[in-house]
Amino acid sequence: MRRLLIATALALTALLATGAGARADADSATHYYVSLGDSLAASVQPNGDFTHGYAEQLHGALAATDPKLELVKLGCGGESSASLRFGSRPPTEVLSCGTPRYYKNVLYPKGTQLAEAVAFLEAHKGKVSLVTIDVGANDLQRLDAQGNPVVCLFEPVGCAAQTAAIAANLTAILAELRAAAGPDVPIVGMTYYNAFLPLADPIVDARIADANAVLAATYAAAGVPVADVAGAFPTVAAVCAWTWFCTDADVHPNATGYGLIANAFLRVIEP
Repeated sequence: MRRLLIATALALTALLATGAGARADADSATHYYVSLGDSLAASVQPNGDFTHGYAEQLHGALAATDPKLELVKLGCGGESSASLRFGSRPPTEVLSCGTPRYYKNVLYPKGTQLAEAVAFLEAHKGKVSLVTIDVGANDLQRLDAQGNPVVCLFEPVGCAAQTAAIAANLTAILAELRAAAGPDVPIVGMTYYNAFLPLADPIVDARIADANAVLAATYAAAGVPVADVAGAFPTVAAVCAWTWFCTDADVHPNATGYGLIANAFLRVIEP
């Protein structure tokens, strides 16, 4: 109904306006899908194709019937919930997209991905139609003093401290996004597929399931629906077919896998 009222108002205004005024009215109909998160939101693939991620494919599906919808991608490879909220973190604590200078001078002039998103949402009140977010996987990783990766999924102590931090950070992130977007803008999160299924390690599988449960509960507590991406990659065969893990030891999806993630979001947005 809101979109119908907007379209009607624009049509009536166009009857009274000419030239530049009419063009301004047409431009005012542009609205936005804002994508936030980590390397999945940034559409990363090891083949260098960063243009067929879930954000692009979800946008394409929505824009087929909504051509004024524009995509705003703010995601960054390596982003954790801690760095999304606070900016660059010491890598021995948790992963980030880069150094503080890189955040400020290259990625996010306002300092963090969250600050950038909040500023965009506040500057485009009434013009944002959707926000999606994926974050949390990089909170399970850090580097040791020699720069080697340490992944709690494979460590004896497990991931309890990391998942607790995800819950705390994500709760604060979602609260800021909701305050900036307003009550009516859909915000949709996601669980993660288990890229390590081919390893057949029940402990790792259980820890990933626990992390997804924390994500789902945190989103639910904030009133944010969740795309079931974990369920879209249910078997070893699916992971091998739709990610780069079995061929390149890379956890990112291929273009088809990103399409499955887009479809998981679409099922939530347009059930």
